[in-house]
Amino acid sequence: MRRFSQRSHLVTLSEINITPLLDLAFVLLIIFIITTPLLEKGLELKLPKASAAADQTVDKRDIRTVEVSPQGIYTLDKRRMTLPQIEYALRQAFAANPKTIVYIRADEMGFNKDLYAVIDACQRNGITRFSLRTAPNK
Repeated sequence: MRRFSQRSHLVTLSEINITPLLDLAFVLLIIFIITTPLLEKGLELKLPKASAAADQTVDKRDIRTVEVSPQGIYTLDKRRMTLPQIEYALRQAFAANPKTIVYIRADEMGFNKDLYAVIDACQRNGITRFSLRTAPNK
């Protein structure tokens, strides 16, 4: 008759191998490092130059930024949208916060009709506080 102890089969491991967990953490860290700059980037625009005074201090929560590319592509706060969608979103933002300021960034090589369409959408909805953005002086 064999004498095996049942105890050897019931022994649990008291150590956990954390190497796979660390590998996963490092992979996720690298993914976040690579993708974060891509998420914050807006349209590649070449803004016109102007000599103007510095902006007044404005609360960042009041600012909505509309960008217009040379091809007529619109973005609102770095999200690509159509002009009617932007107009609706600006109307909602203005209704929620009457101090809303719209920064309009239009490429210097773009068509004026696209810029005028954004300005017209603002004025139709009572938004009179908007700013045409230019390249900073250096």
